Amino acid sequence: MLRIILTIVFVLLCIAMTVIVLMQEGKSAGLGAISGAAETYWGKNKGRSMEGKLEKFTKLAAVLIFVLALVLNLKVF
Repeated sequence: MLRIILTIVFVLLCIAMTVIVLMQEGKSAGLGAISGAAETYWGKNKGRSMEGKLEKFTKLAAVLIFVLALVLNLKVF
């Protein structure tokens, strides 16, 4: 029973991770990075912006997926 619940959580987490990654903007700054235009208000406060939050959720989801994959592959269940 626990294995089924963990598998459902794993699948939902994988779907959420896919959506989070697709919501993020590209990392290429283009020609603006050459002239220093990338250092704007949003660049300095990236952790507080929506893009910064998406990056944090992506890292958290990746760790959770990794841990759940390890747990689901144990032969304890």
